[in-house]
Amino acid sequence: MPRTTAFLDRDGVINELVFYKDSEVTDSPLTPGQFRLKKDALAGIRLLNEAGVKVIVVSNQPGIAKGKMDMATHDAICAKMRSELHEGGAHLDGEYYCFHHPDAVLESYRVQCDCRKPKPGLILKAAKEIDADPRSSWMIGDNLSDIEAGERAGCQTVLIGDMKCELCRFMKARGIAPDAIAPDLLEAARIVIGK
Repeated sequence: MPRTTAFLDRDGVINELVFYKDSEVTDSPLTPGQFRLKKDALAGIRLLNEAGVKVIVVSNQPGIAKGKMDMATHDAICAKMRSELHEGGAHLDGEYYCFHHPDAVLESYRVQCDCRKPKPGLILKAAKEIDADPRSSWMIGDNLSDIEAGERAGCQTVLIGDMKCELCRFMKARGIAPDAIAPDLLEAARIVIGK
């Protein structure tokens, strides 16, 4: 029988976002040195692990498509994430990434795919490969695209962060609403396991 699974977005949920002064944009880390686990992310993932909940990363990662990094750098960032989680007694059961972007500077990544959230392709692919039932699983993310992808896949959803009025308007207009809102991954994990 499929186990409950927590599908997690990565940037802004597991790790801190980075503010780039030159462009005044907050975005994903582009080097392993910029990667920092978010406060409570380690404890949240460890709590899910201890409860027998599978933990799967499902994340849009268009940095390669936009020419901001190469695959080796992406892999090094992921390796740092896994290492820091392991050192803290936590682990991921899988990682699924969408590298596509409709405006990619690299033509091979300029694809209208089914895996880029808010489409549910990453979640559905992961669920099939690990024998998870989306209907008994959760999508935890910090953006509207995460919540929409989770709903489209049939998951319950948790929005990380404070509710913003702008986000409320977008959700209402699109008929999307998270099942729960949590300030961080640790509180989201407590919701998932019913504590």
